[in-house]
Amino acid sequence: MNIGIPKEIKTREGRVAVTPAGVKALTGRGHRVYVEHNAGLCSGMPDRAYELSGAVTVADPDALWSSSDMIVKVKEPVPGEFERMHEGQILFTFLHLAASAELTRELLDRRIVGIAYETIQLEDGSLPLLAPMSAVAGRLSIQMGCACLEAKNGGKGILLSGVPGVYPAKVAILGAGISGLNAAHLAVGMGAQVTILDINQKRLDYIEDIFHSRVVTLVSNPVNVERSVREADLVIGSVLIPGARAPHLITRELLKEMEQGSAIVDIAIDQGGCAETSRPTTHDNPTYIEEGIVHYCVTNMPGAVPRTSTYALTNGTLPYVTEIADKGWERALHENRALAKGLNVLAGELTNRKVAEAFGWKCLDF
Repeated sequence: MNIGIPKEIKTREGRVAVTPAGVKALTGRGHRVYVEHNAGLCSGMPDRAYELSGAVTVADPDALWSSSDMIVKVKEPVPGEFERMHEGQILFTFLHLAASAELTRELLDRRIVGIAYETIQLEDGSLPLLAPMSAVAGRLSIQMGCACLEAKNGGKGILLSGVPGVYPAKVAILGAGISGLNAAHLAVGMGAQVTILDINQKRLDYIEDIFHSRVVTLVSNPVNVERSVREADLVIGSVLIPGARAPHLITRELLKEMEQGSAIVDIAIDQGGCAETSRPTTHDNPTYIEEGIVHYCVTNMPGAVPRTSTYALTNGTLPYVTEIADKGWERALHENRALAKGLNVLAGELTNRKVAEAFGWKCLDF
């Protein structure tokens, strides 16, 4: 199979979808791999490393896309890439379609075979390709939240950890999944007062066990969410419903009850965000202030640390890339039910029910 690895063009996105080691594994199985010029440079992977692993480096992105049976990316296609896709082409990447009717329509109109990292799901319900990026985003959320609380950025001017004789910050984490757990690890390690909320009692039991009562665990319901958000200096939004839009747990009215200069880091922004006032931002302009609250809503948070993120992501994606390349998408999806759950669009039809529900469109059962 001809496999294309384009350079990401989303703002400040330095991750790359396949490492030189991954290329070597694919070319060793008889596949041809095209890598766009400087695609891996921000992740510390120069063209020469890819060429030594058997890749063909390509300067023209149009040529790369047109020559490839399967495109393996990190982030969803953006305008400028839409016209490069062709009918029947396999697109394997993060898609987050429930947050973008425009992208969904483009993939349908171009009759792409769209397989999304974030909806591949194992029998135990875990999301193996979302997990590593969720871990990175969770830890980054505290790092970015600290910056948001600085006075120069519009924050209330407090140090998350406090100092001897001064209260530390209060952090409320909505969602105890991979992102929420990793956010809690960093926040607790810095000495913040941490409350984490989730609808899953077993997950809260697990959180309680591993943190040995150093965090407050609460069942997520309207009363607990409102109180925790109202009292927090920093709110981390890490709510996830696989494939679906994130629910708006933080309303504008609740936002008005928070202390001025508090901050929200909305990790769920890829799926539409969990605050009513959240809107996508970029690494160039990551924050804005609404109702006196600093919002950080960057849609590709792990892109801020591309070296770490690339290795974390490709550790999980390569086995699936190899399976699709070796077997073709039809056989691979029929033999691997976890991978089949990643199929979001096929030949002009939506195949993910959560995405279809987000727009009120029809869904084809695959």
